[in-house]
Amino acid sequence: MVNHIIKRLLLMIPILFGVSIIIFTVMSFTPGDPTVLILGEHATDEDIAKLRAELGLDDAVFVQYMRYIRKALTGDLGRSYHNNQPVAAEVALRFPNTLRLTIIGTIISILIGVPIGIISAVKQYSLIDHSSLIVSLVFTAMPSFWLGLVLILFFSLRLNLLPATGADSWRHFILPSFTLAAASLAMIIRMTRSTMLEVIRQDYIRTARAKGANERRVILSHALQNALLPIVTVIGLNFGRQMGGAIVTETVFNVPGIGLLMINGIRSRDTPMVMAAVLVAAIMAALVNLLVDVMYTFIDPRLKSEFARKKT
Repeated sequence: MVNHIIKRLLLMIPILFGVSIIIFTVMSFTPGDPTVLILGEHATDEDIAKLRAELGLDDAVFVQYMRYIRKALTGDLGRSYHNNQPVAAEVALRFPNTLRLTIIGTIISILIGVPIGIISAVKQYSLIDHSSLIVSLVFTAMPSFWLGLVLILFFSLRLNLLPATGADSWRHFILPSFTLAAASLAMIIRMTRSTMLEVIRQDYIRTARAKGANERRVILSHALQNALLPIVTVIGLNFGRQMGGAIVTETVFNVPGIGLLMINGIRSRDTPMVMAAVLVAAIMAALVNLLVDVMYTFIDPRLKSEFARKKT
């Protein structure tokens, strides 16, 4: 297991390297000059040329990238073009809000999606099953920004129950967390239902029922335990998706996270800021996928024995 974890950590290196190349290239060829955005449209050509030289923007894209990577390997992610502040400090300040938002959204999708999926499978073709299908389709097709605006209009402006923007207290995270969890919730419901339907038709489930086992124990201890692998996989993948989806949600609810930081960086052509925000999100997604792999061994003992055989 330890060797597997080390291999997965080493595989993160080329993944992050590839992500950095793509983002840096896209930002470099995006129309617009960051120096003009910084100095304003009325800046003189001499001021623009001086600032471009200070930022190293006159060099070739390859030279700029290699300079960035060389500094990044020493822990220096550069300074923001917009405010000349270290981007690492900016990301460290905003990242807890994004992480909190993503974790709450994941918990909401699990607490609601898994039970509904189980009930839909146990009561197949019932009113609950058909209703869960409709809800899943609606949440899947509903744009997150539209759902966020509807929640703001209803719960904040009309009912005045929850704050619409900001991240000052736990109440500020309720609406954006549910908005972020909506698409993942639909996917978890459908995956839990389909996996549970496949498991409860197995012979050992019929045997457990024939022996007089309690139905709740059959479903929760026998069926659910054997259906967890694909469910955990979807949850892990959705966590990474929510880290990326937080960009739209943070913009709608004005949550000061790395998603909003990334949007502002793209608007101002602030390449160091965008690079740092994207790399942090990529690292978190990779670490969550690694955590999911580790959880597999606790869910399915056969995987743990397989790792043990490979070790010997």
